[in-house]
Amino acid sequence: MNFTFNHYNYNVLDLQKSMQFYENALGLKEVRRKEAEDGSYILVYLGDGKTDFTLELTWLRDRKEAYNLGENEFHLAFVTQDFEAAHQKHKKWVVSVSKILLWVFIL
Repeated sequence: MNFTFNHYNYNVLDLQKSMQFYENALGLKEVRRKEAEDGSYILVYLGDGKTDFTLELTWLRDRKEAYNLGENEFHLAFVTQDFEAAHQKHKKWVVSVSKILLWVFIL
C-alpha cells in the first residue's frame, strides 16, 4: 500500500490573521476553501505555487479558547539559500528560527 503526503493542518482562532501571516511571512496563498453550509467551520488550504504541498487552516465557529499545544510539537520546515536574510525578515513575527532551518510557528 502506498501513501502520498497531501497537506498539514493547523487549527486557528483568527483565520484572517493567520492567512495574513502565512502570506506575508512565507508567500503562501489560498488555493482552495471549504465552508460548512451552517457556518460551523471554514477550511482554507494555502500553497506555495510551486509544489502540491498545502497547509490547511481550520477555523471552528464555536471555538473561543486558545489552542493548547501541550507536549505536542507542531512545525513546518522551510529551506532557504539565505538564512540571515530570512532571519531578519521574520524577526518581527513570533517565530523560532534555528540554524538547521526549522521554523516553528504558533498562532
